[in-house]
Amino acid sequence: MNTCVKAGVHALLAGFMVCASAAAWAAPKGTADEAIAMTKRAVAMIKADGKEKAFAAISDPANTSFHDRDLYIYVYDMNGVTLAHGNNPKMVGKNLIDMKDNEGKAVIRALIATAGSKEGRGWVDFKWPNPTTKVVEQKSGYIERVDNMIVGSGIYK
Repeated sequence: MNTCVKAGVHALLAGFMVCASAAAWAAPKGTADEAIAMTKRAVAMIKADGKEKAFAAISDPANTSFHDRDLYIYVYDMNGVTLAHGNNPKMVGKNLIDMKDNEGKAVIRALIATAGSKEGRGWVDFKWPNPTTKVVEQKSGYIERVDNMIVGSGIYK
């Protein structure tokens, strides 16, 4: 191989390495199917093992069943009180019924309205801080009603 070809190959390989490391550093966002599956796992655990055990698992950042990249579980009662939160444990015990996103949308009220629908589940769009980027982004939260609770996860867009 001549010197020019070798230099070109090395430059190409270096470019691939930079792209590969950037892709590894920027983990892909969770998908809608993954958010639904995570929510269903949380619902199943609440029903099978009870709230106390499930809420402890939801709050444990090492539990990959309920923490994956930008996906996590949140649980509110139908009055807006945070029962468990996989990203911000400081919210637990607080009534957030009147909390609004940065565009003025009453997020918890929208979750409660969706949970109170005939289906008892669905998607709600709002703005929320992304735990991986720390930036407020558009989010679609998928929720399911379990007794008097709202269990959900969501995707950032």
